[in-house]
Amino acid sequence: MKLSKTDAYDMLTGVGILGTGGGGDPVGFGRPMVDWDYDRGRVYEITDPDEIDDDAFIICGGYMGSVKAFENIGDMLETWEKRYELYEAMRITEKITGKKVDHLVPFELGGTNTTVMLSLAARAGITTVDGDGLGRSAPETQMISFVGYGIELCPMPVVTKGGSVVVVEKTSSPALADEIGRFAVVNDGGAGANNHYYQTGAQLKRAVIPRSISKSIELGRAIRDANESGASPVDAFLDVMKGKLLATGSIVDIKGEDRAGHWHVVVTIESQDVSGKLEIVVKNEYMMLLCDSRPVVMFPDLVCLLDPKTGHGLMSASLKEGMPVAVAAVAAHERLRYAASTEVGKKAFSPARYGHPELEYLPMEEILGNLH
Repeated sequence: MKLSKTDAYDMLTGVGILGTGGGGDPVGFGRPMVDWDYDRGRVYEITDPDEIDDDAFIICGGYMGSVKAFENIGDMLETWEKRYELYEAMRITEKITGKKVDHLVPFELGGTNTTVMLSLAARAGITTVDGDGLGRSAPETQMISFVGYGIELCPMPVVTKGGSVVVVEKTSSPALADEIGRFAVVNDGGAGANNHYYQTGAQLKRAVIPRSISKSIELGRAIRDANESGASPVDAFLDVMKGKLLATGSIVDIKGEDRAGHWHVVVTIESQDVSGKLEIVVKNEYMMLLCDSRPVVMFPDLVCLLDPKTGHGLMSASLKEGMPVAVAAVAAHERLRYAASTEVGKKAFSPARYGHPELEYLPMEEILGNLH
């Protein structure tokens, strides 16, 4: 399926919500990149997972770095015409494996990390799988469905904005590859591209979050239609995603910092719908919603912050005190939940990774009662 520019715009609206505050800004980054590519004759094309040959060679990938590292999109797009780090990483992968890449699969849904993979596929003359590894965004490379299905993260080439190349061949723990790559990225340009999770078509069909790009297009189209017709865009989101609206209110406090390649903050929301103190733990993405310090929604389930008027997603790096918000939750895809339940997944997805080692993941339907 070839995406029209309108399809791509709708996709950006969808991933802007499902990216849970991270994955790249769909307006400030994604839309300029779509315009840039389509103006140059590049057309994004997706292939349904069921149509992928079992022996096809597929790689996952994207860009890593703080959400603050992708703010000067004009200069970045110009530079990418001469040197696209993600293309370089793919060529390193082909050299390592001796195989030609048949398809790409995005690491996550996000205004940057979905779009850059669609762009890479268009530049390379191949297609992108209609799916991703999360059905949302996540701050670390090991936080993905593939880890629960025996698909190895490494080898992982990392090509930094500054020009360094690091190949992480093997690690002793699921989080170490991300930490090595992020160290290189933070110390050489603030951003960089990586490839990982090499897999066959047969493996992909078992592990991928299927049809998440087309779902994002459906969601974006529903939000657009609601805005054009005067209907509630928040209701449109809830209908398409089978989500649950938890509260509406405004941001009263934001505390944190950009540290070690991640945007670490705690956002406090005041709402007349809820008597308790609402807080969102952020590590690039919205990782957990708390009410009076008790978990209400935990990663990998989705905490989505929407603009109540437009229904568009709000990026974690752009939040400000006084900003009105709608707080909603969506259950993670069953494959992502399964991955989180495996032994490797419990380490890879652990709440310790976002500052809460005292907690263990519980599905949102079991803890929504903590909201009061």
